[in-house]
Amino acid sequence: MQKEILEQLRKISYEEKKILEGDHNVCKSIYTSQKEFVVDSKKLLEKGRLIEIRPHTRFVHFPKHRHNYVEMVYMCSGSTTHIINDTDKIILYEGDLLLLNQNATQEILPSSENDIAVNFIILPEFFDRPFSMIEQENVLRDFLVSTLSKDSRISSYLHFQAKEILPVQNLMENMIWTLINNKSGMNTINQTTMGLLFMNLSMFADTVNKSNPNQMEQNLVFSVLKYIENYYKHGSLAYISDELNQSDYYISRLLKKYTGCNFKELLQQRKLQQAAYLLKQTTLTVDNVMDAIGYENSSYFYRMFKNKYRCSPSEYRKI
Repeated sequence: MQKEILEQLRKISYEEKKILEGDHNVCKSIYTSQKEFVVDSKKLLEKGRLIEIRPHTRFVHFPKHRHNYVEMVYMCSGSTTHIINDTDKIILYEGDLLLLNQNATQEILPSSENDIAVNFIILPEFFDRPFSMIEQENVLRDFLVSTLSKDSRISSYLHFQAKEILPVQNLMENMIWTLINNKSGMNTINQTTMGLLFMNLSMFADTVNKSNPNQMEQNLVFSVLKYIENYYKHGSLAYISDELNQSDYYISRLLKKYTGCNFKELLQQRKLQQAAYLLKQTTLTVDNVMDAIGYENSSYFYRMFKNKYRCSPSEYRKI
């Protein structure tokens, strides 16, 4: 990260100055008007804004709290230790990303002057444009969208160890720069940048939450979804179960638990998503589309496609 950005983020805030002078408790009134410690976007966002950043408050234990928005934490330098949902200890190192939905509780241990983290305060509607950029439906995109939802069944947070993913680092630096400088008309640019960020992160979905043994089940689900995304044409439950050294039954049970679908249903969903994409984006015949996604039985393909999209493949292409 550019030195000038780091120096700006490293400045001691008024809140931190008070802490260093002896006030060892977080001033909750800065963050909420409620009795329960729920950090309120209305306290941190100017009216009309969908996204804002603020450096994480250092030198103090930040007590257990939730947010009424989506929070994204980016570690610019040093490290911070987070306790998520009372049980999961996550240490963010330089380059790491942590996304929390509104269900997650968070507690943060004291950090020092050079432990610089940036908190993104993001209203859910900010993500409308970024997710629309990922125009091709796929199970990984669906997973990312659902995880950020307040009603997610899969996980209430995502932890990406992204230091070695250069595009992610560049996109994060660009977004922090635009928000620090508060240039007018930057909302579209930030939404586009966020869309590119998620497009890059979806390529590394099988590495999410790898540092936390408490997330073993979720890690396996990520790996299976990544496999389905890449090998939907001829993918098999037996193959991925063997690769993960797990039984078919166990993998099926996890998928049903966290996604509501079994392997066959997810594989079929991905095939049909790819068929819809090819129908809209290419001039392939319906028979060639069917072959490209690994279907041999045309009547079965037509029936499944109509069940999902409420029209035939030819009709879908004309919409």
